[in-house]
Amino acid sequence: MGERAPDRRRLYQVWKGSNKFLFGGRLIFGPDAGSLFLSTVLIACPLVGLCFQCVTKLSSGSSERQPLGLPVLLATILLGLSDLAFLFLTSSRDPGIVPRNARPPEQAERGGDGDGDPVAAADDDVVTASTEWVMTSAANPHLRLPRTRDVAVAGGHVVRVNYCDTCLLYRPPRASHCSICNNCVQKFDHHCPWVGQCIGLRNYRFFFLFISTSTFLCLYVFVLSWLNIAAQRPRHGGSLLRSMTGEPLSLVLIVYTFVVAWFVGGLTVFHIYLMSTNQTTYENFRYRYDEKENPYNRGVLANVSEVFCTGMPPSMNNFRAWVELPAPAPPEAFVDGGPFTSRNKIDLEMGYKGVMQLPAGVPAILQRLHYAEMEKNSASFHIKDRQSAEAPDPFMIPEEPPHPAPGGASSPTPTVFVHDDGVE
Repeated sequence: MGERAPDRRRLYQVWKGSNKFLFGGRLIFGPDAGSLFLSTVLIACPLVGLCFQCVTKLSSGSSERQPLGLPVLLATILLGLSDLAFLFLTSSRDPGIVPRNARPPEQAERGGDGDGDPVAAADDDVVTASTEWVMTSAANPHLRLPRTRDVAVAGGHVVRVNYCDTCLLYRPPRASHCSICNNCVQKFDHHCPWVGQCIGLRNYRFFFLFISTSTFLCLYVFVLSWLNIAAQRPRHGGSLLRSMTGEPLSLVLIVYTFVVAWFVGGLTVFHIYLMSTNQTTYENFRYRYDEKENPYNRGVLANVSEVFCTGMPPSMNNFRAWVELPAPAPPEAFVDGGPFTSRNKIDLEMGYKGVMQLPAGVPAILQRLHYAEMEKNSASFHIKDRQSAEAPDPFMIPEEPPHPAPGGASSPTPTVFVHDDGVE
């Protein structure tokens, strides 16, 4: 019989992260992608309300000039679709996942000699003197990795990177491991629950466009709703209060957009600051670059152009690529009569099934245990009571009665149970 063909799967089918994939691995989402539906509803509801008002005003046939006309309707639809597109682009693309290793870094890469002593690995990498080490193999505890190492980046600065125990690699500069997606992400910013995805190197641009467009939409709906109320004042004798009660939908949109604008507007302003100083949210909260030098800051214009004017780096993962799964380990081969062959399976808790052929490799004390007696009495006594006279001991070993002499009669001999330490 020929060799078994290797089991082939797409990479996204055997991916060890917590991501969800659609359309054969073409779209990648975070594990909390369900929040994408909630965000879509929160964006669409005020826009649908404003479009409804525009259609109502257009169908009324009034000769008065209304602020909610056809241009506003078309602009609302265009802005709404743009905002949803930015949301989808942020949520459905690879944020910059670093491929994990199947085994720890090789000796030359981790910077050490054959005896596990740390040495310089390359001209731009210098292993730091660390008191904390990572054991890479239980079989060989002498092969160890330092928990951190120093790496030179652009501008001559040296930054410290950490070893990831999950991905089995030294994270690239500015990368971090997301505990929700279970991936190391390049230029990790944060995991956004509203888009259900990590924000990193490859989707930060779309994330900023999403929150900035959402802020603009809030202000857009807020202003148009006030203009609509103000346009109704002549009908209500110039009373603003009566105009507000006469346009309840506009009033609801004003309250809604006012509340949401504080959230998304504050988030947009914060990320404008981060972008202009070339920081990530993770770096801002952990390293506090406002208190020390930022090795990545190149000036406001260069920092902003890095986000919007540079080419999108390709993904480091081809999730649709075919990968061969390792062949399953063959069952342990034992010679006939071995202790755990397929014909001689012993279960010390459940006894045995069928006719039991005792192998020669099983100790005599195990061969003579009363498994059926152990199972029958396991529910009626505890192991600590096995020495009591009332409960039979499942670990008692019966002695074979002596055979009668040939031609002679012998009286029946009672069964004697033997403990390891004597006779009972």
